[in-house]
Amino acid sequence: MLKAKRKVIAILAATAVVATGGMTAPANAAAKIKIGVTVYDMSSFITQGKEGMEAFAKANNIQLVWTSAGGDVATQASQVEQLINQKVKGIIIVPVQADSLAPQVKAAKAAKIPVFAVNTTLKDSSGLTSSVLPDDVAAGSQEMEQMAKALGGKGNIVILQGPLGSSPELNRTAGIEKVLAKYPDIKVLAKDTANWKRDEATNKVKDWLSSFDTKINGIVSENDDMGLGAVQALKEANKKLPVVGIDGIQDGLAAVAAGDFIGSSLQHGRVELAAGLAVALMVAQGKSVEKTYTYVMPPITPANVAQYTKNVVTDKDAFLKRLPAIIAKNLKSGDIANEK
Repeated sequence: MLKAKRKVIAILAATAVVATGGMTAPANAAAKIKIGVTVYDMSSFITQGKEGMEAFAKANNIQLVWTSAGGDVATQASQVEQLINQKVKGIIIVPVQADSLAPQVKAAKAAKIPVFAVNTTLKDSSGLTSSVLPDDVAAGSQEMEQMAKALGGKGNIVILQGPLGSSPELNRTAGIEKVLAKYPDIKVLAKDTANWKRDEATNKVKDWLSSFDTKINGIVSENDDMGLGAVQALKEANKKLPVVGIDGIQDGLAAVAAGDFIGSSLQHGRVELAAGLAVALMVAQGKSVEKTYTYVMPPITPANVAQYTKNVVTDKDAFLKRLPAIIAKNLKSGDIANEK
């Protein structure tokens, strides 16, 4: 009987070595909590957010299973199904489209896997355990107020929208329109999506410059990447117009500092997405969470851009080291955007 027990122990030890590529698994490997993530695409904002999630995961013994849908709804649906099959302890989604993933969320619920929306939500959020979302209506209002001030309350604008039907696009557009209702002398010459992408925005703005010539007085972009594409189009046309964005990514902050943007709104991807992972971890640990956590974006202006650049760019590595502790503090205080 003793020999049989020894044989079983030997087989288990050999299996552990094979599973870890020839190295004995660390003592805490079995304790890692596997959490899956599917994002709409690898935009600058999401790339930044991935860094925050990885820093939080490393500090909290989480195995992060990362996937990107490349802007395709069917791909994202498949990714959620794969994560369910992998029996992860939670699924974080940054949806491609608001009216998607209903069957997949239902399947996750049936498998007793909690689903979380971060940054972007679903039209039907009833199947979600919790969400960490920016106040996109407020951000849209904030950037339109910045533009209205720059134009003195009158002029013609064009609007670069996010992917049509996504919750950030719908809400940021609603915020923009809310402010426009207060400024009857500001006219919208055109608005269309550039899908959060610089290259698409460059081409779209080139078309608008060709169509409207000198009639455009300002460009409102629902994210920094598209705003930077607009700046590129303006430079190629040898024109200078006020441009405003949202997100406060590295290049967006640099654009504010250089005077290419009149302003932006800080949505620090590292903070927001790491907060989403922290909420998923709390649920996996059996802790109670709120239904929604709201990230309120502070305005970025030429006067304060230097302070935000520090955490996002110049002292990024030091900030990532502090981030897990900051996130834990923020979830207790409710100030999700806090960076101190």
